[in-house]
Amino acid sequence: MTSSDPLRPSDHIDGDDSAITQPRLGFVGWLRWGWRQLTSMRTAIILLLVLAIAAIPGSIFPQRMADPNGVTQWQTDNPDLFPVLDAMNMFDVYLSPWFSAIYLLLFISLVGCVIPRIKHHLKALRARPPRTPARLGRLEDHREVTRDATDAGAEAARSIDIAQKQLKALGYRVERYDKGRTYSVSAERGYWRETGNLVFHLALVGVLLVVGIGGSFAYTGQRVVVEGQTFVNTLLDYESMNRGRFVSDDALTPYAMTLDSFDVTYQEYGSAASGQAGDFSANVSVRENGETRKESVRVNHPLGVAGDKIYLLGNGYAPTLTVRNADGDVVYSNSVPFLPQDNNLTSLGVVKVTDGMPEQLGIAAFFYPSAARLDTGAFASAHGDLLAPLLTLDVYEGDLGINEGTPRSVYVLDTEELTKLTGRTTDVDSIELQPGETADLPNGLGTVTFEDESPAGATDYTQSVKRFVSLQIHHDDSAVWVLVFALLALGGLMLALFVPRRRMWVKATTSDDTVTLEYAGLARGEDPTLAAAVDDLVAGHARLLDDPRRSTSSTPAKPRK
Repeated sequence: MTSSDPLRPSDHIDGDDSAITQPRLGFVGWLRWGWRQLTSMRTAIILLLVLAIAAIPGSIFPQRMADPNGVTQWQTDNPDLFPVLDAMNMFDVYLSPWFSAIYLLLFISLVGCVIPRIKHHLKALRARPPRTPARLGRLEDHREVTRDATDAGAEAARSIDIAQKQLKALGYRVERYDKGRTYSVSAERGYWRETGNLVFHLALVGVLLVVGIGGSFAYTGQRVVVEGQTFVNTLLDYESMNRGRFVSDDALTPYAMTLDSFDVTYQEYGSAASGQAGDFSANVSVRENGETRKESVRVNHPLGVAGDKIYLLGNGYAPTLTVRNADGDVVYSNSVPFLPQDNNLTSLGVVKVTDGMPEQLGIAAFFYPSAARLDTGAFASAHGDLLAPLLTLDVYEGDLGINEGTPRSVYVLDTEELTKLTGRTTDVDSIELQPGETADLPNGLGTVTFEDESPAGATDYTQSVKRFVSLQIHHDDSAVWVLVFALLALGGLMLALFVPRRRMWVKATTSDDTVTLEYAGLARGEDPTLAAAVDDLVAGHARLLDDPRRSTSSTPAKPRK
């Protein structure tokens, strides 16, 4: 083929005549390509962003490991949407396979990024600063000064000796390069920038390792404790427990904790902030190693016991209800934790009577600490404190579904197989009780009593109803190491952001009875202070050269642009 283009050789082959053939990668080649893509810094940054996005649902939806009651309430409020989100692990985000996959890919990517960079950085630390460029004037930050001298060679050598000491004092690694009548020193600093960058990424790897491994030895449990009740740190006494795969049944340190009282302060009724709660304090007695001590658990002030951290998650009222059958026998008596529904602690509770009655009974109750009747006739609580406590109960009869072996939440009453006996849609009003009152159950089934817990001689309701607290017991020995690696990451990030990486050169060239001094700087990356650094170097060098305490054979400098 003869080319019609005079600029092309006669044997040139156009793309139209022959397609470009790429070599086949093969299985190993594709593996190598995939590894390089995974271990690139761009992929690591993308995975870090994806991990942050993947963690968002964990803060939107309640998590079983931290707030099982919240999950139950969410299921009650959204019965249709709950199964879909639960199948996507929205309530177990941090234990889900997809979150773990992102976590592991990020870990592999970071390791693959950091190891080659460590090798390269160690090699750079052992390398000499680069030779002085032949034409420093080509650099943007360049300065030139001419000085007269009676002995140009000696003055040039002295100038570079002083510059070398000056640059060393400024923290530069220096190397002398002299050739013929040209003397120069090359300096470099800012290795801490890359060191900080590597420390940051290694710290991230450390956090991932500690969280991953430490989570296998950690456990988190929840327990609701009513005033006067005792919690024992055993698996059987937890209401829910999430433990790492390496936490054995006997890993829990034995201790006991009794809730003596729960203190909370409210803004006075009628004030601008009426009903708003102030400080909370769960006062407990802890028994450990045969000794008893008084402690308190407050919001953001967890209690440490035997390596466990005990957090106060929530609180509410636990009215004590006693149910008797038609013969007057007690078939149920317990302090029932009621879940708050609003800021004024309007609370919902469930009572399940499984034995002692002709059929199983279920009671859905609302508790109002300070009951006030609305225009609609319904009740609401006007304040969180016990100013006018009232309990309303709707009674159901039938099959509670607990004999089927299916787990049932104690806070949920499934009314599908039950017949409603009181309340709306029936001919019988809901039962209304104040502390100390007893009412008859419908159809002659017996009675229900709202027990008054006030001490003898009390004239108000301030202690008529028990309180409960929701506690989270968390054990994680890796928390300290997470903090250490987090601080290392922060320190490395500061070094990477604020330590400039730059090179400096000072060169002296002799010509008859003059010495030409050149100064230049070059930054690795963005360095807005480089020009000022070169000016400071020039000014400092001039002061040192003109210092009368130093031997000199030159006259003052003549700057030249």
